[in-house]
Amino acid sequence: MSKEIKSGLAIKSLIIISLLAIALPFASIYAQGIGELAPPKPAEVFPPNTWGMDIMFGDAGFGLGSFYRREITTNWTAFADLSFSETKDDREFEYIDFFGNVITIGKKNRVFQVPLNFGVQFRLFENSIADNLRPFLCGAAGPTILVSTPYQEEFFNSFAYAQTDYAVGGYVGLGANFGLDKSSLVGITFKYYYSKILSGGVESLFGKEKTEIQGFFITLNLGMMY
Repeated sequence: MSKEIKSGLAIKSLIIISLLAIALPFASIYAQGIGELAPPKPAEVFPPNTWGMDIMFGDAGFGLGSFYRREITTNWTAFADLSFSETKDDREFEYIDFFGNVITIGKKNRVFQVPLNFGVQFRLFENSIADNLRPFLCGAAGPTILVSTPYQEEFFNSFAYAQTDYAVGGYVGLGANFGLDKSSLVGITFKYYYSKILSGGVESLFGKEKTEIQGFFITLNLGMMY
């Protein structure tokens, strides 16, 4: 089985597990509603500031990021985030040779994206579901630095030959925060990224220039609230 197929199956499995994690609390809430209604509890008040890290899984691989969030109202939160991840051309094809090496046919450069985004997050169903599940919509925009390194060079040594390009874009997402702990944050977000390259394009494959970057990421959010 090729690396590309294994990676696709892993991402699909992660999506299914994540959706089940979000859906289970809804099922619990529905079951509670069948019996006698309990008196409403006062809404939980969480600290307004959150700083943390993002662990990103996408069709192009793995990424890391950091974020800061500031609650404006009970429904609206402003945030900024910075991340680093690899991006790939949709036309790339990987296979594993006899010696276990991963080969990408026609690969010229590894291309990494470093977006700095500023955005807002809107909490959904605040008065309808329990505070241990806090779903939200989010959107953000900002500049992106693209870093291209030659594929034929060793991974770390290739950064000595790195070239940079610039793009502008952002993402939209759907996610949820879990639990009632007021000191730590655990959440998950599904994000779709899009960026338009300002300086022409980048070559991930020989002779095939990309003028835009797009991709889907599942992001695990871990942070501290204060």
